[in-house]
Amino acid sequence: MTIRLYDTSARQIRDFTPLSPGCVSIYLCGATVQAAPHIGHIRSGLNFDIMRRWFAYRGYDVTFVRNVTDIDDKIIAKAAEQGRPWWSIGYENERAFNDGYRALGCLPPTYEPRATGHVTEMVEMMRGLIERGHAYEADGNVYFDVRSFPGYLELSRQDLDELRQPSGDGETGKRDPRDFAMWKAAKPGEPSWETPWGRGRPGWHLECSAMAHKYLGTAFDIHGGGLDLVFPHHENEIAQAKAYGDAFAGYWVHNAWVTMSGEKMSKSLGNSVLVSEMVKQWRPVVLRYYLGTPHYRSMIEYSEEALREAESAYARIEGFVQRVVEKAGRVVEPAAEVTPAFAEAMDDDLGVPQALAIVHTTVRQGNSALAADDKDAAVTCLAEVRAMLGVLGLDPLDPQWADGSDRGGELHGVVDGLVRVVLDQREAARARKDWATADALRDRLAQSGLVVEDGPDGPRWTLGAR
Repeated sequence: MTIRLYDTSARQIRDFTPLSPGCVSIYLCGATVQAAPHIGHIRSGLNFDIMRRWFAYRGYDVTFVRNVTDIDDKIIAKAAEQGRPWWSIGYENERAFNDGYRALGCLPPTYEPRATGHVTEMVEMMRGLIERGHAYEADGNVYFDVRSFPGYLELSRQDLDELRQPSGDGETGKRDPRDFAMWKAAKPGEPSWETPWGRGRPGWHLECSAMAHKYLGTAFDIHGGGLDLVFPHHENEIAQAKAYGDAFAGYWVHNAWVTMSGEKMSKSLGNSVLVSEMVKQWRPVVLRYYLGTPHYRSMIEYSEEALREAESAYARIEGFVQRVVEKAGRVVEPAAEVTPAFAEAMDDDLGVPQALAIVHTTVRQGNSALAADDKDAAVTCLAEVRAMLGVLGLDPLDPQWADGSDRGGELHGVVDGLVRVVLDQREAARARKDWATADALRDRLAQSGLVVEDGPDGPRWTLGAR
């Protein structure tokens, strides 16, 4: 068994070899909390939640760090715009992100450090970089000297002579316009912390290098994030950490975007879809299925039609699970291991689409067993399905989705009671051979989004695609 991952730095899929046998350390760039999350933000958390679950299934002890950027230019601008403290903006949106992760079934990280809680570590790193000749102070700012680090731009594979480094307001005194800010001098009315070079606040890139060092040490296995972070953020993280003396990340794994009309979903483009609104329109488990089942390196083009397809696909799985549980008269426990074909797909760069195809094939086999009244075969299929879906965080019988926390779950019993009244009327019409009334009742249920199936044990209903 060897897990293989696409390493952005190598531009190829590599066998995963952990630094410490049996352990895997992951650092994921988390939320910048200037606003509530849209589904593009949460996709990254979902993709790495599936990675983390797969490593755990394969027997690894996983340390998963996902940071929170709770101070940056955008947060400060929002605070000024709304007339609120900057920390109030950050904390409110941090909670919104955590609500979104939780709603879509992401496991909590091992550690979730905030940037503002690690200024001491940042100052220590800057001091070391200045001493080594890789950084300098100017006008209260501290910059990284990109020409001092020969490996700069190896991740993004750009030409330094052609580079146009993004710069922020107040970044004065640079020796080279391509140098980037690790620390920004204080401005009147803005939050600041004391340092040997004057009061100021962190630059975006420095915080992750410092926090990865603190929680994962000088070397760790995997650094993750969205594809848009390759440059400048991850490139600058590497420069800081390696110039400081850390080996840093062994593998770089990046997830693709959620797009609308071919453009990356973002607040600035005004095309974002907030998670808090989406969970009012769609069951959270359907959103997890929609965002988590495409390959993590594939773009997702947002559309309601695609969401309806995801809803319909997951409903087929749920229908099978419910039928087998009813047939068996008990909850069927997950199999001890996933099927070999599923494991092979997941080992190959987290091939979730291929793994999910195995799930649906097993569901079809289970439905055939039910049609043949082969209860034992159906139960075996359900055990396999539950094991596979458990790894993906999509098991319909998991308490996350089955205890009513999923939207509408608490109403299932009420709806079932009402639908049973109609089904009883339909059965009475069938008994007296009033086929027109029976068909009309079934059609009315179908118009309401309910699918009625007639079986040897009587009619049963499921929620169809909207």
